[in-house]
Amino acid sequence: ERRARNVSLHLKLKRCDVRSWKMADAGPLARHADNRKIWLNLRDAFPHPYRMEDGAAYIARATAMDPQLSFAIEVGGSAVGGISLHKGVDVERFGAELGYWLGAPFWGRGITTAAVRLVSAYAFETCGLERVFAMPYARNAASARVLEKAEFVREGVLRRHAFKDGVFEDQWLYATLRK
Repeated sequence: ERRARNVSLHLKLKRCDVRSWKMADAGPLARHADNRKIWLNLRDAFPHPYRMEDGAAYIARATAMDPQLSFAIEVGGSAVGGISLHKGVDVERFGAELGYWLGAPFWGRGITTAAVRLVSAYAFETCGLERVFAMPYARNAASARVLEKAEFVREGVLRRHAFKDGVFEDQWLYATLRK
């Protein structure tokens, strides 16, 4: 098993940067994350409403990870979203679930697709993983398009797999493998 060291990361892309979180990101994080439409597409661990103290607590946890598995998506010098890997354990230790979100003013620009590609490559090359997967809600066609553009393959549907906002939700299972 290869292991990445906990060092600050800053990768520049044409549409955005993907970098380590900084405590100064707590304000922009709260500003962009405090959106019910974003919350509806994420796990309940992502709070709503999203306050500055939620952002500060998240950044403290994210920067303490070793290796780093949670990153800010930056546009124009400001954190406008987040992307993270949730590494599996035991027999699933060579895989990770990918989660991501982006502030609404930045939707539809290819930013999330670029970040998904970059963090997936990081997972394979730096973290030594073999599989990265994501499970968007089946009603979230935009997230499915992001994954498909990033060359993830839909492997199936998990029927009534999640309970979000009082409703049982189907989730699609998408994955990409080390090339």
